[in-house]
Amino acid sequence: MAYWLMKSEPEVYGIDDLEREGSTLWDGIRNYQARNFMRSMEPGDLAFFYHSNTQPPGIVGLMEVIETGLIDPTQFDPASKYFDAAAKRDSPRWDCARLRYRRTFPALLSLDVLRERFDPEQLGVVKRGNRLSILPVPDATAQTLLQLLEG
Repeated sequence: MAYWLMKSEPEVYGIDDLEREGSTLWDGIRNYQARNFMRSMEPGDLAFFYHSNTQPPGIVGLMEVIETGLIDPTQFDPASKYFDAAAKRDSPRWDCARLRYRRTFPALLSLDVLRERFDPEQLGVVKRGNRLSILPVPDATAQTLLQLLEG
């Protein structure tokens, strides 16, 4: 099992949305490195749900990868902000995964606290200028995060 950190703006799609729906298609990834990380995911992997572009940003919940290797349907939808005119149905460019809600943590673990506890090699989200929406989390870091979050 691997661990991931996946970002979403709570105004667009937050942990409460995922809890209400139970599972979601994690689509709209339009960065090749983030896409490649998603391609590395396996069912059973766990992902920390990170609220970004909010004050304060931080980890709020936990998700489980339940399906991978899916074609992102938004790339073919001209009405979607994730439409990609270069993507063809016989040669899609973008993938997505299905994730299931596991839990909401009692308190947010803020980016400031993460920066105090981890260096960029341990947790990529603390690296200045990092904009990737999907990041791998080393096992030792994930175990420390779970201990901090479950307090």
